[in-house]
Amino acid sequence: MKAGVVTALGAEARTLGSSAKRSDGLLKLGDGMLAAVGGMGPEAAGRAAEQLVEAGATALVSWGMAGGLDPALAAGTICVPSVIMAEDGTTYTADLHWRELTTAAIAARRCVVGGKLLTSKRAIEDAAGKAAAFEQSGAAAVDMESTAVARIAAAHAFPFLAVRVIVDTANDTLPGAVRAAAGLPQLRMSRLVLGILRSPGEFAALLRLATRYRTAIRTLTAVAGSGALTPLEFALASPTRVA
Repeated sequence: MKAGVVTALGAEARTLGSSAKRSDGLLKLGDGMLAAVGGMGPEAAGRAAEQLVEAGATALVSWGMAGGLDPALAAGTICVPSVIMAEDGTTYTADLHWRELTTAAIAARRCVVGGKLLTSKRAIEDAAGKAAAFEQSGAAAVDMESTAVARIAAAHAFPFLAVRVIVDTANDTLPGAVRAAAGLPQLRMSRLVLGILRSPGEFAALLRLATRYRTAIRTLTAVAGSGALTPLEFALASPTRVA
């Protein structure tokens, strides 16, 4: 079995460790896994997952950051969900054995939560929106890519796993500059800088979010370094299921 890891951002992919870029744009990781930096949103993530499958991946991982929906979760909390939920209510189940192995490897050093992960087509920008999503879905966290990756895994009857770290919490409102910069498949730093210049009053919120971003990146790096993704005993487990 060969695992393929989908990330939205290059910074998330770099937490996986040293890699070599292949001629097809995929990253070959030191442990033999492949990674694809697909960009933000479900369409980009789906394309990246398909590219990994075409390159020989037989298991898929959605890896990166997420927003908190459960008010009890702090920035830096690791989420390895058992269920991934789309906005229309469609759910996918992470591979049970693989998830148990990964959770155990992480829990030996850090706190990890399970439950549901919601995928939204757009960023949920404020505390009110997050509260509404939490009440409706019961999900611990939200991202923009995992359902698309899970869907590709299910279509090929491959094992699937999501590993996400909370950046903005349930009580945080995303600064306008971040919302504008994140509105495209790839994060545009030029748009982020322009937004800061136009809204200097958001600088404190941006600094707070930047601190949490660094915490999330350090956490992802530690999780990857713990070897949580490398055991392949999940090969005997049941594939991702759709409900």
